[in-house]
Amino acid sequence: MKYLVIDDEFLARARLKELLLRIDPSAEVFEAENGQQAIDFCEKHEPDTALVDIRMPGISGIELVYHFSALEKTPAVIFTTAYSEYALEAFDANAIDYLLKPVQIDRLKRALQKANPISETQTESLRKTSRSMHISISQKGKIKLVPIQNICYLKAENKYVMVKTLKEEYLMNDTLNNLESELGENFLRVHRNALISTEHLEGLEKNEDGQWCVFFRGIEDTIEISRRQTPTIRAWLKNRGLD
Repeated sequence: MKYLVIDDEFLARARLKELLLRIDPSAEVFEAENGQQAIDFCEKHEPDTALVDIRMPGISGIELVYHFSALEKTPAVIFTTAYSEYALEAFDANAIDYLLKPVQIDRLKRALQKANPISETQTESLRKTSRSMHISISQKGKIKLVPIQNICYLKAENKYVMVKTLKEEYLMNDTLNNLESELGENFLRVHRNALISTEHLEGLEKNEDGQWCVFFRGIEDTIEISRRQTPTIRAWLKNRGLD
């Protein structure tokens, strides 16, 4: 069996690794200290079971498991946490196993015996308790977790969506409608083929054709605004003293 222990704390990883090897001396136990390391490892080594800390900086364990859905082989998942039992009602309601720290070996044995990949329904239910901070993009056969805070805009191009960040461009096989729902209120629809980040929005200007466009802080790109959306965008900017 191959196990992946995902936790930002070295001592927590070391304890779980020790317990797993006591339970199964022939097991292969690997470690990851953040979400991107975990995704990279899962793509390359396809662990049977992942033990995932719920609270990690950058990307939470709940969000990470959501991104597991992009993997070819999804590992069985057991969450680990120092949360109080009251805070874990969502896990109990969705029949998702978790271990309270410090983890006890008998409890770990029972969790391993019934560990399964988390279903889409379970994941979506848990996501309501944890706002996504990243989107997962397949790039050259690898999955990259891109921080939402770095995204300036998204633009539909043929069958793909181009994701523009402060420094990079990515193509992803998704729809703007899906992404608009996932990204939430910090993104505005300015055109049927474009979403923009309000965090990077600088203001409005007219292009050479007299069409209103939005421009951004940190990049030189501009995005045209449809006539239907122009009043909405201007009102948004005016309310924030930017128009």
